[in-house]
Amino acid sequence: MHRSHLSLALAAAVLALCGATTVAAGPTAIRTQAPSMAAAGFYRLPLGKFTVTALADGSFDMPAPKLLIEDQPGIVKQLLGAAGYGDTVPTSINGFLIDTGSKRVLIDTGSGGAMGPTTGKLLEHLRAAGYDPAQIDEILITHLHPDHFGGLTHDGRMVFPNAVLRMSAAELKFWVDDAKTASADARAALAPYRAAGHLQPFAAGATLDPGITAVDTRGHTAGHSSYRIESEGKTLLVWGDLLHVAAVQFADPKVTIQYDTTPTAAEAQREKVLADAARSGEWIAAAHIAFPGIGHVVKAGDEYAWQPIETKP
Repeated sequence: MHRSHLSLALAAAVLALCGATTVAAGPTAIRTQAPSMAAAGFYRLPLGKFTVTALADGSFDMPAPKLLIEDQPGIVKQLLGAAGYGDTVPTSINGFLIDTGSKRVLIDTGSGGAMGPTTGKLLEHLRAAGYDPAQIDEILITHLHPDHFGGLTHDGRMVFPNAVLRMSAAELKFWVDDAKTASADARAALAPYRAAGHLQPFAAGATLDPGITAVDTRGHTAGHSSYRIESEGKTLLVWGDLLHVAAVQFADPKVTIQYDTTPTAAEAQREKVLADAARSGEWIAAAHIAFPGIGHVVKAGDEYAWQPIETKP
């Protein structure tokens, strides 16, 4: 979401918490998901030797018909209506923790409550999953919109005091270092990490850690990055904001959103990634698809469709 839309009136049901069992794993007790993983606020997916944990930040009601930009008249309301939606669409905010066994890498930090009172739950769910913020070794930001970086700080202090903070150099330049385009919110969130020497931007497409590679998907923002996670031949692509409204953009990837910095590039990235994902069958982890936001993209005639992990055996 763009900084100018932080004051949107948002309302959604808060993801309820439920009990969980615990098992010993790593430096603390790591909790496994209870039968209702969505209610628990976290969900684990084994990926080779890695463990991917989806973390719910909460959800909000997006006024999709006002924000989406159609490629053909009436298509947004048509597709939303077919999915049972009207003027708003419940929209999840998801972050993802990659535990490699030797390092804990958090991809996006949620909103920190910037998107309204039904959001800002990622830290709570990180702890529920058995991790302390001080255990996070590295944070990878897909892009510098508040629902992705808002959880970095609290009262001007680092929430993750031991983490190296990374994002593409192009993204950092656009939102923080360029006086013409900089966001005051992004500058404030990154300031304590930069002061502590924890800020480490990377070149587009860089290999960041063994099994973790940045994928240049700029378009939604100037330096938007997705992240490919690979272990023992299993792969997962953390999308970021390549797609905002599943009910519309799987069926019509040409539909863009007002927050796109370069809409034509954002559309092209979405069409490419959807085609690649449907062909490869790799796991996808998406920021704004219903929690846990993990699943597969499948081809459905001339369109695409989402097959969530809940439907998999």
